[in-house]
Amino acid sequence: MRRLLAFLPLVALAGLLIAFGFGMQRDPKILPSPLVGETVPGFQLAALEEGGAPLDSGLLARDGEPKLLNVFASWCVSCRVEHPVLLRIAAEGVPIYGLDWKDTPEDGRAYLAGKGNPFRAVGSDPNGRAGIELGVTGTPETFVIDARGIIRHRHVGPITAEVWERELRPMIERLRAEAAA
Repeated sequence: MRRLLAFLPLVALAGLLIAFGFGMQRDPKILPSPLVGETVPGFQLAALEEGGAPLDSGLLARDGEPKLLNVFASWCVSCRVEHPVLLRIAAEGVPIYGLDWKDTPEDGRAYLAGKGNPFRAVGSDPNGRAGIELGVTGTPETFVIDARGIIRHRHVGPITAEVWERELRPMIERLRAEAAA
């Protein structure tokens, strides 16, 4: 029995090393989302901009085309990095909707006024409720939503030109072809 107890710490250490080894193989940017394959959860947000269209989950299904839902905030440094890419994507005709997460409306409006607004509609989520429904863990996060309002992909982190060209553009093009068929 004593011999067995003497080996117990070694067995526990080996188990930890194996668990850490598997953990090191995973990409930390890939966070699984239980919402992929599901309809966008219900939410309704006031428009960020005065006189702008409110953002609600129904809007994301009504327009009948694939789109991006980008979660951003004025205080988010990475959002500033991705913003020029979002402007380019919007100029290419891809609908982008914005969710200003855990931010004051005044700061969100000032951010878009200074950087440009790539969004068709922007909702203000100052308390983070809609973000919680979407499973948002931080900013920026972007959801690819098909023409029927089904979440097809979740991208965590800034959208760079490379991410757009390699990952998201092909997905949007495939979803456009599916919607047209």
